[in-house]
Amino acid sequence: MDDKLNSEQSENKSTKRSVVVGFSGGLDTTFCVKYLTIEKGYEVHSVVVNTGGFSTAELEQIEAHAYRLGVTTHTTIDAVKSYYDKIIKFLVYGNVLKNNTYPLSVSAERLSQALFIAEHVKKMNASAVVHGSTGAGNDQVRFDMVFNIMIPGVEIITPIRDMKLSREEEITYLKSKGVVMNFEKSVYSINKGLWGTSVGGKETLNSKGMLPEEAWPTQVTESEPRNIELEFEMGELISVDGENFDHPTKAIQKVQLIAGAYGIGRDIHIGDTIIGIKGRVGFEAAAPMVIIKAHHALEKHVLTKWQLNWKDQLALFYGNWLHEGQILDPVMRDMEAFLESTQQNVTGKVFVELVPYRFQITGIESKFDLMSSKFGKYGEMNNGWTGEDVRGFTKIFGNQTMIYHQIKQNSNG
Repeated sequence: MDDKLNSEQSENKSTKRSVVVGFSGGLDTTFCVKYLTIEKGYEVHSVVVNTGGFSTAELEQIEAHAYRLGVTTHTTIDAVKSYYDKIIKFLVYGNVLKNNTYPLSVSAERLSQALFIAEHVKKMNASAVVHGSTGAGNDQVRFDMVFNIMIPGVEIITPIRDMKLSREEEITYLKSKGVVMNFEKSVYSINKGLWGTSVGGKETLNSKGMLPEEAWPTQVTESEPRNIELEFEMGELISVDGENFDHPTKAIQKVQLIAGAYGIGRDIHIGDTIIGIKGRVGFEAAAPMVIIKAHHALEKHVLTKWQLNWKDQLALFYGNWLHEGQILDPVMRDMEAFLESTQQNVTGKVFVELVPYRFQITGIESKFDLMSSKFGKYGEMNNGWTGEDVRGFTKIFGNQTMIYHQIKQNSNG
């Protein structure tokens, strides 16, 4: 450890540089602040971007911790509404589940945080930006890419990645500098945000194994079935069980409170990382799963066949490109415009039954429902055409394929 630090101390400390550290208060970002303050003599400005994962008390504790470490300023940014307006909204519009499983809880959150940190760097006129990512995961790519695009020319400093520090080396250094914090590593690493919570542990390091009950942050406390009513207006959730909300973020939190108590939305996702390896992560996302499935059910009633078809194709790309950190690619704005356009008639109520560990959609009500009985009932009576109409239609609809097969048969004869 000493060799690593000594090799990094050759820079002249006489020039005090101003740097912004994306700060969570955890081990890695704590090390970054202390190391850059003491060993580099930097003027450190910490910033925490809350995307729905911190309580007011936790944010106050993070601020106090930052000042104890020696930061010059600490800033708390409430990004919850912006996170929804710029990212989550379009994940709902697109019914985005990566590999049909994962609602992009952490990947979407990191991009929102990176965008706000970059803006804070501009505001502080800092010469460098710091994040605590290691060299082993996706976050390093997401942060680096957003910073390179938004604040080109600003140096990106990543002490943990660059010095290849182990957790034990970080702890040894911090203890030597008198830092007091909880150094005990939790058996499970948890990252909480508005759009779900990730859970990592020994079971996710291998290809087999499910997280035990005690690993899940939200414990199951409900056992009796419950029906809830979700109301959407132009694709956005505005009401839960008749309670209206002034912003969809509050409706999301309400669904999470209700459905989370049933253990709904728990799963393990196996996916391809940006850096080319497979990764496994546990997550609980009661609100995202219920909302996405309810929204999709409503869409299937009110959108046409080809609207649904193209939405599926574009949303698949949108979700993958977002996951890989490409939120600033202009093509994302183009796809968002399409997704928003498709939501004009996605208005109505969706009825959901909750039971422990699962849920089901029991139906919808919408004035835009294309399943209207005025035009006939599937499998029974049709009011829009006659049997003769269908005979003519089927001949025309299959005409080219019929010609193909006849020519093939004649040529083989």
